[in-house]
Amino acid sequence: MSGTVTGVFGDVNVQAAQAVCRGATMSSSLVGMLDLSDEILLCILGHVPVCDLLLNVSNVCHKLQSLCRDKTLLSHVSLSEEYQANDDLFRVILKQLINHVQSLSLNGCYWLTGSTLDYLACCRVVTHLDVTGCRLTSVRLSRLLSSLTLLKSLAFDVTAGFNSAQLSSEAVGTLSRLSELRQTLLTPSYGVVPCCAQLRKLMLQFDISDVTRDGVGVSCQLMVGQSSVPHYQQLEEFTARLAPGEVNQTLLLLYLAVFSVHVPKRLRVFLISIPGPNPAHWSAGPSLAQSLGQHGDLEALQLPRSWLDPLSLRRALEGNSPKHLSFSRCPALWPQVFESLLEGGIKDVTQLNSLNLSGINQVLYTECRNVEDHLVPEIMSRLATGYSNIKHLNLMHTHYHHDQPPGLGDETHLCGSLAKFRKLHSLTLPACALLDGLNTPHITANNASPSPVLLGLKKAPRVGIQTYKTLEIIGPGFVSALPRLEPCTRASVEPRGMCAWAQGVGDAHLATLEDLPRLRRLTLAGLPGVLRGTGLVQMSRHCKDLKVLSLANLGSLKIMNYFPALLEMLKQCTQLQELRLEQPYLNANASFFEALSSCSHLQRLCLISRKGTFDPSAAENFMERCRRVIMCHMFMGGTLVGCRTLQKALLDRFLVERSALSVVIYPLHHEDLPSVIRDIPLTLLDRITLFQSHVAQPPHLSPL
Repeated sequence: MSGTVTGVFGDVNVQAAQAVCRGATMSSSLVGMLDLSDEILLCILGHVPVCDLLLNVSNVCHKLQSLCRDKTLLSHVSLSEEYQANDDLFRVILKQLINHVQSLSLNGCYWLTGSTLDYLACCRVVTHLDVTGCRLTSVRLSRLLSSLTLLKSLAFDVTAGFNSAQLSSEAVGTLSRLSELRQTLLTPSYGVVPCCAQLRKLMLQFDISDVTRDGVGVSCQLMVGQSSVPHYQQLEEFTARLAPGEVNQTLLLLYLAVFSVHVPKRLRVFLISIPGPNPAHWSAGPSLAQSLGQHGDLEALQLPRSWLDPLSLRRALEGNSPKHLSFSRCPALWPQVFESLLEGGIKDVTQLNSLNLSGINQVLYTECRNVEDHLVPEIMSRLATGYSNIKHLNLMHTHYHHDQPPGLGDETHLCGSLAKFRKLHSLTLPACALLDGLNTPHITANNASPSPVLLGLKKAPRVGIQTYKTLEIIGPGFVSALPRLEPCTRASVEPRGMCAWAQGVGDAHLATLEDLPRLRRLTLAGLPGVLRGTGLVQMSRHCKDLKVLSLANLGSLKIMNYFPALLEMLKQCTQLQELRLEQPYLNANASFFEALSSCSHLQRLCLISRKGTFDPSAAENFMERCRRVIMCHMFMGGTLVGCRTLQKALLDRFLVERSALSVVIYPLHHEDLPSVIRDIPLTLLDRITLFQSHVAQPPHLSPL
């Protein structure tokens, strides 16, 4: 049977794979693949996507056919990024999973039709199901829940028109037995929460536009009957993540109303993420924080800054051993945070693996700053020594201005202190932390040892090799030109309080990233000191496994000086799967798309440029050459007619063969941009289109 085997087997013909398995091309004295034990083969097959296992690898020979259907490979299945699979292929796969799969994720499969989702009802042994981002009406959800009687965990979207009254008694019975629920709310609603009396984990994402309904309307709609008010008697984990907008905050407070009266005794995870400078006040916040710390089993905590005070924070942490802490945008808690972390407030410091200190500075980003407001190397050194198991650290929107003369030792610099975090996998740094002094002469790219900066990144652990997988270097004050729900105004694209120290970070500093060959994800934003981009080229020659790259506002905002270097870098990034590029004057011409075509594994592309231009024919040729690309988002200059013409051309030509294709091409400054953004699949919007840090964010408490 002909076909192609992908994944770890590479792109080879099935017949060729059969020959290798038989040892036809090997000497009889050598061991063939099928001579390996079943245990080893299963470990290898575990790295092959399920689609390839069932449709290709299983056709190679009888032994592999048997192994590909082993329950260890088919019990827990994620089809979330099977972008090349259309509805027909999904149906074939689901039919083969019916009697095996217990945990199934279709998270982000926005292209699937409702009729394909109906096949899920046949997977009757499923206990964990994630259909976030899929087209699921309340009627279809009812049929699904009526069949999946063993379900314990559910994740789905609550969309406009959802009506819990349409759920059958069998569906309500299934919901009453759920222990985990994740709802993405695209319309004001309690969803199915009132039906879930046994919930232990509740995860909510609020993504409702303010233009659809005001806060008063939300209250009236939801408070029609007291029976709709959620109760969380058994709740252990509560997570809420909000998009901008007053309506989302109003809805959150309705969900939290019960906590004002009663805090579940087993509650150990409480994470609330509200964007913007003025989160809605909740008077019960401090008392809830204190209640969380009473039982000594707190695992994760994040609250908006107006919900915490120093006393409640100390009582929440004292005697507990949390795994994740976030004090993002909580400047008033600056002294108390470090006092609680370093002065014995935490019971078992080895449990903490994720710490977010983003924006914990006491004042805004101006030049009138006190030394006490900067990150202190000695404190970070103590933190690294005590909390040796931290893997994710976010210092975005903080400041560090090193004014010590050279030669005083590594630990006098912040990056030297960061070197002590031996298990750090992901790190976000303010750009100004990379300099060793504002008046230090500019470093040339030929200097082999630029300065003690980046010591925390370059210095290899005493045992093993460097483990950094994600690195973000962001200039304090950087703001993306692409808003979420507001029109793009001039104020949103001008530099806001750009730190003068950050302007000294240039090509030589970026070149030192070559010492991180295992880097998988890199973000560089708000670095005006980058001139020719030679550091990018040098980095790309050594970081061969880079898969996700985000570049924003490098160098001058009036001219893109590093464009030639960008083209050279793209030719080196052969493993790149995702690129987000934001630059005011980007010329996406034939040369750009030609270089981008070297990224043969590219799947997702987002270009943002308020004065940028693009070559339609070059963009179309690029899409023809890079057949794995399923997302092309371009928010640039030009006319609405020109943007719509290219968008239609790409969809007409490629949508049939790429069912998951998402093409959005629109003028960045058009007044209708917010409505266009709202129509983008949320999984793509949050993942790449909108700029945001991905380090030390609230744990992805997915049911899977």
